[in-house]
Amino acid sequence: MPGTEAILSEILKWRPARPPFVIGVAGSVAVGKSTFTRTLGQAIAALPDGLKVEIVSTDGFLFPNSVLAERGLRRRKGFPESFDVEALRKAVAAIRRGEHVEVPLYSHFTYDVNREKVHAVSAPDVVVLDGLHLARIEESGSPRLIDCLVYLDAEEASIEKWFIDRLLPLMVAGVDNPNSFYYAYRDFDEPKRVEFARNAWAKINLPNLRNHITDDRAAADLVLKKAPDHSVVEITAARLDDLRI
Repeated sequence: MPGTEAILSEILKWRPARPPFVIGVAGSVAVGKSTFTRTLGQAIAALPDGLKVEIVSTDGFLFPNSVLAERGLRRRKGFPESFDVEALRKAVAAIRRGEHVEVPLYSHFTYDVNREKVHAVSAPDVVVLDGLHLARIEESGSPRLIDCLVYLDAEEASIEKWFIDRLLPLMVAGVDNPNSFYYAYRDFDEPKRVEFARNAWAKINLPNLRNHITDDRAAADLVLKKAPDHSVVEITAARLDDLRI
């Protein structure tokens, strides 16, 4: 079973001669991208090189809820059309040029883009992007913006369980807070919360995974297959001599 060192070794094979080294971590909602990126970032920062690492969530490039509502996309949140792909592309390109970039943030509590805070990114050696549909920022005929695209894969049943396990505490936390997106569901008991979570998975996240998110798996340089306990059990790598331009 590949450990952190083995995974890191595979990823570092894609490191360019000059910084920044941009790593993308893609995969389904609730597959564990944020946890993986934190662990990866810590492992890279611990290397003797003394590299400056920035972890950037791309959720902030979702269109705000007000825009999604205007466009009739509220039930398509997380689908490709709900993201400002061009803004994300420009931000990553600017980071690669060494420019100071202010990345928008997202709140899973309010379920909307945070309009008050940003993530300032300035001349990092390594950038780890955490998000959906990352391959879409690449343009045919242009230099790659992501040096190594990693896709976290798992069985659908496992991801569904992880999704429900993540959503239920958010719903409970929102019961007494009017600022929470989930305050609207404060009258739900436990069975209703579970039913809500299962419906959200079946009607939104599963179709998104099958029809769109797996495009990142097809484009990935590394695919990491996860077991039900979140451990990585298999690494599939593209050929390093067959880099996409």
